[in-house]
Amino acid sequence: MKWTKRSTLSFCAIVLGFFMALLDTTIVNIALPEMMRSYSASVSEISWVMNGYNLAFAVFILTAARLADQFGRKKLFLIGLSIFTLSSLAAGLAPSSEALVVCRIIQGLAGAIIVPVTVPLTTSTFPKEMHGIVIGIWGAVSGLAAASGPALGGILIDVLSWPWIFFVNVPLGILSIVLTLRYIQESHDPSTDKRIDWVGTLTISTAMFCLTYALIKAPDYGWGSPAILLLFGGSFLALLGFILAEAKGKHPMLPLALIKIGVFRRAAATLIVAGGAIMSVAFLMSFFLTRIVGMSELHAGLTISVMALASMATSVFSGPLSAKYGSRWFAVVGMLLMILSIYTFRDLTTHSTTFAIVWRLALSGLGLGLCLSPVIAASVRNVPEEKVGIASGVVNMARSIGNVLGVALLVTMLNNTLASEMKLALENSLTSVQASPTLAPAWKQVVTDQLGQAATNSGSSTTSEGFDPSTLSAQLDQQKAEIAKTLPDESRKVFLSTYDEQKETVLQLVRQAYDRFQGAGESAFHQTFGFSCLLLLIGIPLAMGSDVSYRKLRLSSVSKEKA
Repeated sequence: MKWTKRSTLSFCAIVLGFFMALLDTTIVNIALPEMMRSYSASVSEISWVMNGYNLAFAVFILTAARLADQFGRKKLFLIGLSIFTLSSLAAGLAPSSEALVVCRIIQGLAGAIIVPVTVPLTTSTFPKEMHGIVIGIWGAVSGLAAASGPALGGILIDVLSWPWIFFVNVPLGILSIVLTLRYIQESHDPSTDKRIDWVGTLTISTAMFCLTYALIKAPDYGWGSPAILLLFGGSFLALLGFILAEAKGKHPMLPLALIKIGVFRRAAATLIVAGGAIMSVAFLMSFFLTRIVGMSELHAGLTISVMALASMATSVFSGPLSAKYGSRWFAVVGMLLMILSIYTFRDLTTHSTTFAIVWRLALSGLGLGLCLSPVIAASVRNVPEEKVGIASGVVNMARSIGNVLGVALLVTMLNNTLASEMKLALENSLTSVQASPTLAPAWKQVVTDQLGQAATNSGSSTTSEGFDPSTLSAQLDQQKAEIAKTLPDESRKVFLSTYDEQKETVLQLVRQAYDRFQGAGESAFHQTFGFSCLLLLIGIPLAMGSDVSYRKLRLSSVSKEKA
């Protein structure tokens, strides 16, 4: 079967909705400072613009996939698109930060409806022999949406204003709704029952809420704090209740036979790691480029979008080829490329060239494209055709968990290493000040105060931005008279006669301290990149088992042809 007008426009409708929902998981990050200024909100308040979406998305995604299988995927897709479009318009017009958070929670629920439905809608639109191609394109769009959010957000904010990161969804949503109504046919799981599994829905939603909320707040509260441990415990108990309910229920929302399929189970686990890998690059590198390299948010976003473009390039061919040769080696090579690229991030410094940054990001994108599309295709290929909908819900939920888990672990590691490195840099700098043989005691106190303030602010800017000799020189000149007044006559004369020499020593010591702080920031990021590599190594054995071997795939194909 070739691409027809109907199938092409159907796929466009699916991709538009899918792109919108995934894009909104990352596009708001770059706009958070603008939102804080607009609403005079605190960091903790405005962070729920991001957290609210991710929490609602993770909690509802499996339930939405099940409802779509029961009552019609086209119907649920249209409901999701309509809610998402309206909530996007409301978010752009929100009069307060509280209203914006509510809109984002509604957006997250709508996104949870849209994303898992796109895979079964795609597979029902095209024959089985084209699934590799269309899943490859689906994966390319997935990578593009996840990695291009900061760039698109930066452009919209720079050219227009932050509400446009939401307004842009309105025409896209309307177009997707029109195309869906006109060209997509209804589909559902014929083997499922129309009765809703209320116990399963409640327990899995509770489990996902507790787990996601715990991961969001763990960097703030501490992983061993009573609140976080209680949430993890609640998630485990709710998940246990869900498994028991599905095992004993007559009409389970998630047939446990699906989880017993080893290939599917390992593919879902691989996507948890892949979700963490995306955050290792998109999230961590955005901070590195703005805080250490000194790029603007827009420049950093555009730079990171290189990963998205590279991911699209490999996703387009890895999906179709994996349908023929199996997914495991594509996934393994992709995972290795991501690990290698993130490991090379440890060589980046304040003075790294744009080319040095870009080729590393491109390598990450190539690896992501080789891994993501084949693994998703394998998860669909290895389950019964009528269960593709709920299977899509599971794998997308797994990737969502990976995203949140990745951010939680990376933020914790970065905060801990940054605090440790900054403390050491400050101690070394203060030791140098006290050991200076030419600096007067009064000036040592001035430098000590200056370094204490610098250590607090350092890490949020580069050395060149953080240390301004002319500004510090002017501050010292202003303090000159005040210090002189506190000294006895003889000491005052010595102080004034050696002032220029003393000031030069102060400037030199502070510059050295800022260089140490900059090195501490670089070291903290380098250690976090290394930590990320160790975590991603788990993905290699999982990727090895994420699909059947090429030989088994060929035998299966031959058997079907004979049948």
